[in-house]
Amino acid sequence: MEKILNYIGGELIPPASAQFMDNFDPSTGAVYSQIPDSDERDVKRAVDAAKEAFPKWSQTPAEDRFKILMRLVDLIERDLDALALAESIDNGKTVALATKLDIPRAASNFRFYATAAMHTANESHDTALNGGTALNYTLRQPLGVVGCISPWNLPLYLFTWKIAPAIAAGCTIVAKPSEITPMTAYLLSELCIEAGLPPGVFNIVHGTGPKVGSAIVAHKDVKAISFTGGTKTGEEIARTAAPLFKKLSLELGGKNPNIIFADCNYDEMLAETGRAAFANQGEICLCGSRIFVERPMYEQFKRDFVEQVSALKVGDPLEADTDVGAIVSKQHFDKIISYIGLAKEEGGTILTGGKQVHLEGRCADGWFIEPTVIEGLKHDCRTNQEEIFGPVATIQPFDTEEEVLGYANSVRYGLSSTIWTENLSRAHRMAAKIESGIVWVNCWLLRDLRTPFGGVKDSGVGREGGFEALRFFTEEKNVCVKL
Repeated sequence: MEKILNYIGGELIPPASAQFMDNFDPSTGAVYSQIPDSDERDVKRAVDAAKEAFPKWSQTPAEDRFKILMRLVDLIERDLDALALAESIDNGKTVALATKLDIPRAASNFRFYATAAMHTANESHDTALNGGTALNYTLRQPLGVVGCISPWNLPLYLFTWKIAPAIAAGCTIVAKPSEITPMTAYLLSELCIEAGLPPGVFNIVHGTGPKVGSAIVAHKDVKAISFTGGTKTGEEIARTAAPLFKKLSLELGGKNPNIIFADCNYDEMLAETGRAAFANQGEICLCGSRIFVERPMYEQFKRDFVEQVSALKVGDPLEADTDVGAIVSKQHFDKIISYIGLAKEEGGTILTGGKQVHLEGRCADGWFIEPTVIEGLKHDCRTNQEEIFGPVATIQPFDTEEEVLGYANSVRYGLSSTIWTENLSRAHRMAAKIESGIVWVNCWLLRDLRTPFGGVKDSGVGREGGFEALRFFTEEKNVCVKL
């Protein structure tokens, strides 16, 4: 059985404890590899390696950083099929989705920031004085050692979303991927060695949040934390990091509204609404799980949407025609099932789905749930207020813009939202009033890597993406020279 290793100081090494944890294939429910059970000793070793590497790496010309990052792009694209298969086995997502979305996006992340590093610039200002002038300019200098902690739902995609800008900015990194989905981060460490990334620039410590994540956050020499995950964990990180005056970027939970007006392009809306609700088994923080439909179109939408969702194939993630794969872990499977039960208690009606799927053959013991559509719930019930993060969507009619805005903004979260309308004025009006960091109009998950990404309210602090991320990993310094 393969043993995953930590990547510290340019080497693949076992944890200080010499202890390993089981890593499960969600589609079979079986252990297929082992992950280091690391602790603060491994974190210290990684931070020391990162500190040692920082002075030289921070002074490495942008063009040299560009060349190394682009070698990583080439290696990821070379190994796309192998990485996609590993992601599918580790996470439960379909191999088709990993091939189309996850692994290409990981390559795009490195490509974008490799290029961005070549185009960063510092501002300068001529300042008029009585009888003379002064020159004010801004230096953006890499922070030092930074901590990057990523989630299990889009493992390599979101891991590289943090790693790439930190490396490009000249920082050195101590990173922790999710202990539930560690495999592609481990494979990335092998590619980093092959690409010639200098030892200590990028370090990966595998293990649990309480042992590894907490140690990274609390370490005095880690200058910033970039975290993607649950809101509760984000609160704990903020409590630890704030008194230490660390920079924080927290991309947290979502409970995103999908608002559908009767004047929308119906066929396009229907196709994208299904994708937005159930892509990656609904395990995407951007999924549109609360669907609000203008009343004149509600019955037609309900009929067509239920028919569409009922036709989705739940099956072996390795099969090309599978639409919905396995839930990432038994613990998360149990959570989703409990919320479906809660929805019934709250008066909801299951229109389709709602049950565990029992497959035959290889996946007989895997963790699968039918895509589930529920109606009849109040907008402020727990099912509609709390993040389920699974293949569960609720539908509800509305009559006015004001009414649906109240529904959409009633949750503690504010990550993303989707609006379907052909009325341009309404689209802009709604976009301005809805409480979310991202508003998609007549689309979903259409991303431009140059744009800032993040949420409001309990969905996070700070922004990732574009030059926002590069700036996060730097410290601004004003220099004023009187001429």
